[in-house]
Amino acid sequence: MQKLHFPQPDLRIQLVNESPQVWDVVRKKWVTLTPEEWVRQHLIHFLNNQRQWPFSLMAVEKSITFNGMQRRADVVLYNRTMKPILIAECKAPEVPIVQATLDQAAVYNRVLGVDFLLLTNGLHTSCCQFTDAAAGYEWLSDVPFGE
Repeated sequence: MQKLHFPQPDLRIQLVNESPQVWDVVRKKWVTLTPEEWVRQHLIHFLNNQRQWPFSLMAVEKSITFNGMQRRADVVLYNRTMKPILIAECKAPEVPIVQATLDQAAVYNRVLGVDFLLLTNGLHTSCCQFTDAAAGYEWLSDVPFGE
């Protein structure tokens, strides 16, 4: 797998029928190791190790219903009262982070009402904070720390 800009986490990887799987510490199960999952697992460990977000305050592939359609947010971070405060949208390294990526996270935010959106393909990461309806989002220079 491709080297990403996140620190290399200590991931548990196994082969099942010649298909690589990675242990997801949040979902507590083995999942297929796709390029997007590679990015998601790096982000999860970065958020825990470098930004002090406990795994217990993370949800991975959080199910959301928007306009009657089921969607899944890649990673949702919660505060200690279990209010969602950050949505992360992960893409494979070869997928560029573009306006459509922000739009996808913004759709999830219509349901969850978080303060922060994080977009990453493992090579480029951007994070913004919702300021108000008039101003919209303000781009941040870094990813917020856990509470």
